[in-house]
Amino acid sequence: MPTSLPVVLVPGLACSPRIYDPQIPALWRQGPVVLANHARGGDMAAIARRILAEAPLRFALAGHSMGGYIVLEMYRQAPERIARLALLNTSALPEAPEVSEKRRAMINEVKQGGYRAVMDRLFANFVHPALARDEQLHRIVLDMADDVGPDAFVWQLEAITGRIDSRPTLATIKCPTLVLACDTDNMVPVDASIEMANGIAGAKLVTIQDCGHLPQLEKPQAMTEALLDWLEM
Repeated sequence: MPTSLPVVLVPGLACSPRIYDPQIPALWRQGPVVLANHARGGDMAAIARRILAEAPLRFALAGHSMGGYIVLEMYRQAPERIARLALLNTSALPEAPEVSEKRRAMINEVKQGGYRAVMDRLFANFVHPALARDEQLHRIVLDMADDVGPDAFVWQLEAITGRIDSRPTLATIKCPTLVLACDTDNMVPVDASIEMANGIAGAKLVTIQDCGHLPQLEKPQAMTEALLDWLEM
């Protein structure tokens, strides 16, 4: 009986392994699950190298939001090790100057002690409007922010701001690929996912309805089913 393919999961900005909690049992039944640490500093290339150094020899790789930027860099560095790729609520585009300016303002606010205020505002943008007052979901997001901490959050913002244009990478991706979007994602527009799916030969585009930027927590069953289908592609 062949060994099951390990799955490496990369969280997004200010997210810890808790973001994948609803999906882990189902994925674990399919094979080993590795939760990558993306909160130890460095630019995108350095973060990708560190995760690759700790990952299995060959694996399925999924990245959410900032994690998507990381997994695209991992693919550039070691395409032969990645058997399947999932790009979740992310984009191949480089940072727009006006967005970088907002990130720099966040960095300054965090350095002045405003980490919780920044995270409260991000939560309102992360989730579907119907969940903006969901205390349990808000608590999970704040707990993840505590897991990451303000220093690592600043490192992550700096890495995101300095990321390269990944669109040229899309045509080089040859493994089975899932591109997942959500219809009311305020952080990454659906058009960015459509562009990625169109740029990757054979990619499958899945759009989760009535969901914001955190489908793992907002629509856990739909996300789990999408990932299980991906492992069968």
